[in-house]
Amino acid sequence: MKPILKLYRGYANDQELIVMGHVFKPTTREEYNFQKKNLKNATSVIKMFQMKTQANADVYLELNGSKIHTKTLDDGYFKFCIPLDPNSNYGWIDYEVSMTYEKETIIKKESYIRPHKGNLGIISDIDDTFLVSYTFNPLLKLYVLLFKNINKRKIYDDVVTHYQALSTAGRNNESEFNAFFYVSSSEWNLYRFIINFTAIHKLPKAVLLLKDIKSSLTDFFMTGRGGHNHKFEKIKHILEFYPNLEYVLLGDDSQHDPYLYESICKIFPVTVKAVYIRQTGSSKKEKVSLVLKNLTTLNVAVCYFKESSEAISHSKSIGIIN
Repeated sequence: MKPILKLYRGYANDQELIVMGHVFKPTTREEYNFQKKNLKNATSVIKMFQMKTQANADVYLELNGSKIHTKTLDDGYFKFCIPLDPNSNYGWIDYEVSMTYEKETIIKKESYIRPHKGNLGIISDIDDTFLVSYTFNPLLKLYVLLFKNINKRKIYDDVVTHYQALSTAGRNNESEFNAFFYVSSSEWNLYRFIINFTAIHKLPKAVLLLKDIKSSLTDFFMTGRGGHNHKFEKIKHILEFYPNLEYVLLGDDSQHDPYLYESICKIFPVTVKAVYIRQTGSSKKEKVSLVLKNLTTLNVAVCYFKESSEAISHSKSIGIIN
């Protein structure tokens, strides 16, 4: 057995590159199998929350002929924040991280995005924004996570059409795409599930920024719950990291997205162009409507919608997409 090295999609601006991942202790547990059904799927999901992380493991980033060394934190997480050559390429770029275990070198590859200038930045929540998750009903949410495999999980109608249009908005070159970020209260344990789900449904390739990894069964039953400060901090970081992008924020009314986005718009009164909030219940929430009405006084376009077709029409009406 050997440690498991996991890499996540990274991101870069004109000065800095950020890439990250986890190292897990050697295990005989199988990787989560997305095709398993019912109880077998539940077993696979639970195992994702029982993997043990490796603290202080040596990891090496290969970049432009250099080998940069760091060590994992106490929870097995590592993050390289390093200066980037301003002459580097734009778009999605591959990177490589390695580690050595008992004289064997383990190598993994991933990619990071360096957005083209003049792009939009699109920041989207996941649960109940594009992935039907029933966040408003914790027991139902847990049941779906456990007993519905990736092929049975539902996506909202027309959301792919909207996201793909946002991905290419304002781009004349077919190889260029706007920077997409999926920011969620889900933990890093669910990274592969989300990556595979978005690939199956042809959602735009995105950087994922998730919550600290969990490694116990107790943590599993609290997945996606708790404070949402981390989401606020992650979104704030993106806008600070890319101050020259204009942003579209997408979320839902099942938890705290409207209030987080209101705070973001107040701190960044120039760069947020539009806020989209999906209605998850049978009627609109009065407090959410008031928040969005307040945002219009900051010259932010808002759309509180039940169907993604409404959001598409709104994006066309304000000129974000064709």
